[in-house]
Amino acid sequence: MTIEAIAAPDERLPFEGSVAAPGAALVVGEAAQIGVWLRDGGIIQVTLPANQEIAGAEAQAAGAAVRALANGRRMPVLLVITGVVGVSVEARQVYSSSIAASAFALVGESPVDRVIAHYLLRSRTEAIPAQFFTSEAEAVQWLGQQAREK
Repeated sequence: MTIEAIAAPDERLPFEGSVAAPGAALVVGEAAQIGVWLRDGGIIQVTLPANQEIAGAEAQAAGAAVRALANGRRMPVLLVITGVVGVSVEARQVYSSSIAASAFALVGESPVDRVIAHYLLRSRTEAIPAQFFTSEAEAVQWLGQQAREK
C-alpha cells in the first residue's frame, strides 16, 4: 500500500463545504482516503472511508496530519467512522496515543459503527473526554462545549 499526505493550503478538499487549511491532508492508500482538516470553530475533523478497514500506516499518516494542524496545541477532534469495516490493532494504538486531542467525538450511523467506536473508546489511556454520536451536529455541539470548559 502506498500512502501520501497531500498538503493543500489553498485548494478545496473532496468533502462538501470544506476548505483546506495549512497542513490539511488527504491521506491516500490503495483504496482508502482519510480526510483530515480544520473545521470552523477550531475542531479537527478526521473522516475515515466507508467500506474499508483502517490499517496502522493509514492511521499514522492521518495522525501526523492531525498533529500538524494542532501545531503543538490540544484541540477537539471529530472522528467520522460511518461505514468503516474495521480498525486494525495498530490503528487503534495510534488513536489511543493521540497527543493532539483535547476531546474526541466519534460519529457513526449503524450498530457496527457503534461497536467500532466502543472498541476505539476502550483503548484510551488518559482522561480525554470522548463520546459516540449518531448526529454530526450534536457531536460538534458537544465538542464546542468541551472546548469552552477547558
